[in-house]
Amino acid sequence: MLANVFSTDGQSAQVWVLLIFVLTLIGLFKFQHVPERIFGAACLACLGLDFVTTKQLLANTVNPGLVTLMLLVVCAFALEQTSYLRRLSQFLLNKASPFTYIKTLFTTLIASAFLNNTAVVATLINPIKTNKVIAPNKLLLPLSYAAILGGTLTLIGTSTNLIVNSLLIEKGEPGFGFFDFFLIGICTSVVCLALVIIRAGSLKGEITKDKEHAGYFLEAKVSPESELIGQTVEQNGLRNLEQLFLVEVIRNGRLITPVSPSDIILANDKLIFSGDVEKVTVLQQFDGLTTFAEQDGELRENLTEVVVKPGSAIVGRTLKSSAFRSRFDAAVVAVKREGGRLSGKLGNIVIQSGDFLVLAVGPDFSKRTNISKNFFILSGKKVENALSGWREKLTLWGFIGAIALAVLTSISLLKAFLFYMALLVATQCLEINEIKRRFPLELWAVVVGALTLATSFDNVGISEVIANTVAVNAAEAGVYFGFILVFVVTLILTELITNNAAAALMFPIAYSLAKGFGVDILPFVLAVAYGASGSFMSPYGYQTNLMVFNAGNYSFKDVIKFGWPVSLTYSVMVLTLIPMVFPF
Repeated sequence: MLANVFSTDGQSAQVWVLLIFVLTLIGLFKFQHVPERIFGAACLACLGLDFVTTKQLLANTVNPGLVTLMLLVVCAFALEQTSYLRRLSQFLLNKASPFTYIKTLFTTLIASAFLNNTAVVATLINPIKTNKVIAPNKLLLPLSYAAILGGTLTLIGTSTNLIVNSLLIEKGEPGFGFFDFFLIGICTSVVCLALVIIRAGSLKGEITKDKEHAGYFLEAKVSPESELIGQTVEQNGLRNLEQLFLVEVIRNGRLITPVSPSDIILANDKLIFSGDVEKVTVLQQFDGLTTFAEQDGELRENLTEVVVKPGSAIVGRTLKSSAFRSRFDAAVVAVKREGGRLSGKLGNIVIQSGDFLVLAVGPDFSKRTNISKNFFILSGKKVENALSGWREKLTLWGFIGAIALAVLTSISLLKAFLFYMALLVATQCLEINEIKRRFPLELWAVVVGALTLATSFDNVGISEVIANTVAVNAAEAGVYFGFILVFVVTLILTELITNNAAAALMFPIAYSLAKGFGVDILPFVLAVAYGASGSFMSPYGYQTNLMVFNAGNYSFKDVIKFGWPVSLTYSVMVLTLIPMVFPF
């Protein structure tokens, strides 16, 4: 066995495992953007040196807590494709009000307790950046803090909680209940958000002016039965879609531009958008709104981007007069002209050489001999999936139902979400290709590596040594001191090496300390969970921080200056409340 080459006794094995642990920590400091590779290397080192068996490694890969985490992440993909988060942003930022700031932060807090907080923040970033109510820089960083705090309210609120739960289950413990985090989380969140609101004025920023939105030119028509009719642009949530901007309305041959938020939508209006064509399916979520390609009978998942060649047969002609559909077996989804501004109906635009077109192609498109004569084919474009109608409702109520079953009955989260995912796949609310493309392999590798390190600690006796050492010196150190130490070290690691990695590294230490003190393990485990979620002073410790850091053009100094009082308040609240709710 390889282990015999490196060790002849248990003490040497312990030294080697500790060395792997230290090298893992150093690797996470040095290579923060690839934690999955660091944990993967640690996992292979433990396996190669026989500190864990193959059977134990395979058991770790299908740990019930880990599988639950993966199911939740995958099922969240379907929720991201519904219109509910977009409607949430419309509700929060639709008018000027002294309560808009409070409403946005507390709604984000609650939403992040049940939904993927990264998805919540991603959905709200664009509406916040373009809103005319609050200066974006005064809201983006607090938004991230609200999402982080919301994750501490429930078991599924953040991946950190689920990782700690996975490690706890691996130890043979029953794991956390769905709302075990709630009392501590809600008290801490309310106090911290109150502080954020009070100090919001210290963030510099101003309301941005409208900018010309460059990108592809898309058209959508309002049907006579649409629910959009009779409501304003702002009420319908059409003003600030993600990467799509309403630039014109064509009504009875008359062009309305710029479009005011107070403009009323009428039947048969042609709405002209500019922006990212890959977001085109978002328009399908609006009742009675059909894109130009849909009107022409084609809108497929995969689109083809082309450039019109000089001398093409359609140069100097409009899309309508060129018989584009019958000529090429394709419908034009969007048009873009570099160095020029397009206006009017999509079908009436006179095509020029060099125009970029995005086409929804039919089955005969690639067989047509005239394609190469008229276009340079650039690449395919993947349209982002968007759910609407009964599939959208099924996705939401299925998610709520799965959680309700786990909370109100003896059915586990794992079983509930396994059937929920099967339902999503069976009804095509979630595509298999989408699961393959977005499966969180990196997160899976981090957790498997952490579980393997924890198993190695047990196998070579490190956990026992820590527990015995603490037991001998418990009277001198004090249990509360150990508890605080676990939280503070986890908190520091979170700011330096990301939340998931910090939780994974600190769990075996915290567990062993609790055993050594001879007290209930939950306070120490919760210290790890809450410490790993407390990233308020670094843009790199938590993914939502990094998202708003870039979007808001904050400096590192801005984050530290605004975040340190929040971090201090968070720490005091957590360290006070955990022993009260879960006594030692």
